[in-house]
Amino acid sequence: MDSWEGEDKDRLASLVSDSKVVHIYGAGLNSERPAHTAVAELKKRGWAVAPIHPKDGGATIDGFPIRPALDEGVVPEIVVLFLAPERARAVVRNLIMRIEKENFPLVWFQLGAEDEPSREALEGMGVNYVQNDCLVRFTERHDIVCNRSILPQKWCLQIASENGDGCSEWSVHSSDTASLSVPSQALEWVGSMDDLLHSKHTIPRYIRSLKSEQEGFDELALRLSGQVETHER
Repeated sequence: MDSWEGEDKDRLASLVSDSKVVHIYGAGLNSERPAHTAVAELKKRGWAVAPIHPKDGGATIDGFPIRPALDEGVVPEIVVLFLAPERARAVVRNLIMRIEKENFPLVWFQLGAEDEPSREALEGMGVNYVQNDCLVRFTERHDIVCNRSILPQKWCLQIASENGDGCSEWSVHSSDTASLSVPSQALEWVGSMDDLLHSKHTIPRYIRSLKSEQEGFDELALRLSGQVETHER
């Protein structure tokens, strides 16, 4: 829907506030970019954020890991596009190919990302989208916060071993404390605990196969990292 007014605007506010995670395409390490600063602004209002940037994968923005892409099997709630129109179109096309209508995310075109073929495709599909507005400014204008915050959020990282022996290094981090640059070794996988549960990427699928009947996925991830559960909220 292009124009959200009256009851529709209230429904939009509800959709935003009831979402737990916001996926932001174009959010990389360049701190002067609006996509980068949006991460901290949304985190302050309680949302977990999933930045997506093909070149900065494995690094963090305000404690959240940058994914190089959206894994197949991971279904976002809100997708924010800080992209040029043609790149926004590629993302929208990919979402349409992968996600059924009943699970389709709210697609938010940040100013400058608007794309008419994408708008027409979303209209034809009958799913929610927003253009001609900024998500951060929208939450500020209407004083919206995340009603279902999952912060702090734990997430996992796997990179190639530094000694080149063909092994991998698996680690678990928290959005409260993580501050990582782009890995010097090859990034093999990065994602949240929820991504670990749903991603069809080879590595999460293998990690899931190692779970014993007695443990949850948080416990599994910590066990494989060699860390001890500290009972963070």
